Amino acid sequence: MEKVKVAPVIGLEVHAQLDTVSKMFCPCPTTFAAEPNSATCPVCLGFPGTLPVVNRQAVTLAIRFGLAVGGEIDPLSGFARKNYFYPDLPKGYQITQFDRPIVRGGTIEIESERGPREIRLVRAHLEEDAGKSLHDNPYPDVPDTVTLVEWNRAGVPLLEIVSEPELRSAAEAMAYLTEMRRLLRTLSISDANMEEGNLRCDANVSVRLSESDPYGTRVEIKNMNSIRNVGRAIEFEIARQAECLASGERVVQETRLFDAGSGRTRVMRSKEEAHDYRYLPEPDLGSLEVSAGWIAEVRATLRETPREKRRRFMTVYALSAADADLLSSARPLAEYFEKVAAVAAPRLAASWVTGEVLRWMKEQKLSPEDAGRFSVSPAELGELVALVGSGEVSNSAAKTVFEEMVRSGRPAPEIVREKNLGRVSDEGALTEAIAGVVRDNPGPVAQYRAGKTATFGFLVGAAMKATGGRADPETVRRLLQGELDA
Repeated sequence: MEKVKVAPVIGLEVHAQLDTVSKMFCPCPTTFAAEPNSATCPVCLGFPGTLPVVNRQAVTLAIRFGLAVGGEIDPLSGFARKNYFYPDLPKGYQITQFDRPIVRGGTIEIESERGPREIRLVRAHLEEDAGKSLHDNPYPDVPDTVTLVEWNRAGVPLLEIVSEPELRSAAEAMAYLTEMRRLLRTLSISDANMEEGNLRCDANVSVRLSESDPYGTRVEIKNMNSIRNVGRAIEFEIARQAECLASGERVVQETRLFDAGSGRTRVMRSKEEAHDYRYLPEPDLGSLEVSAGWIAEVRATLRETPREKRRRFMTVYALSAADADLLSSARPLAEYFEKVAAVAAPRLAASWVTGEVLRWMKEQKLSPEDAGRFSVSPAELGELVALVGSGEVSNSAAKTVFEEMVRSGRPAPEIVREKNLGRVSDEGALTEAIAGVVRDNPGPVAQYRAGKTATFGFLVGAAMKATGGRADPETVRRLLQGELDA
């Protein structure tokens, strides 16, 4: 069958669990991995006669998100009941914001194969989570045919963030999610950990034959537990829908699940429309009023976003786009770098943090989010980087010093003195070492003098090795050139 080239259209719905101590409408804790059904009460279990009370901190975090993305905060939003039956929904409905969301609009900026792009947001609204059905239950005394229900998650506060259908590839969708996760973590809105389920994503995917054609039939994909799997699911779904078009079949509007093992999507159910949920105004909650003073209070405490940090790192510290992007990927890593840059040359500091520090953090099984726990403090690293910048220690010798700092916790100057790793600056001693290299390598020297200048790099390396990496490479090059041309 001949393949059909298609233009994908992708929109994402992100559900971020808000970083609150208690649930959306009751005082139950939001602790992850608590004993099953222990973090519940009559309110989140929907007992008759109970009344919900809005979590103020959840609203504050929603306002913080809206301000960070440049959205409009609605001063008068409201809640509705989304009615559907499922075992993990104890009330028989979900309290959510339907036609009156707290945040409208805003953008998320991504880097894509087509350059920088701003992806517009439709809305961000508050809602409560449902519980969880355990189809593969972990209890040996319970038959495999039995599905268990875990209600600890029921009532946990969520912010659902809906994008416009402006993403055009799986790579762009992954870049969008990566940027979203950075933003949520940097501003302490959500832990945004997909493995623990506090960041979930549904993808709406359709294809058309060209960018100018009307949108195709939309398919929703669920059950993706990592950014990589979101990309895999979208790629498969684009290929599946393209195959449908090529064979003359009709793409059916439906919800599909992604199977990470096979890398394929499968039908879950036909796609519901909004009217199927019978949205009704929540009778137990009035309008949610957000005053100008509340918004101003949140704005005053708003941290720098990853996007703003990236731009500042490039302008203030003259970092490359790649280094600025990596260093702003996690707030603890960015803070670590800035503390090093306060006592050493920023670009050199960036080189060390993105290179040696991240390499050794990986060795210690730490992520960029754990930079504050790395065994070498920013002050200690700054002291070493300053020695490199001043020329007192060569870059290669500094790596030996750094390795010893990681292992022993001792300061750089002490290690430099003990191991005699200070830079060799005596040109007389360097000239003598270079003369020995020329004497011990007659073959490469003869080749160089015969016009094969590629051997010069080998001789420089031999001279650096002879000085234990402690010599200034430029000085070695100058003195070696003089020796060879003599």
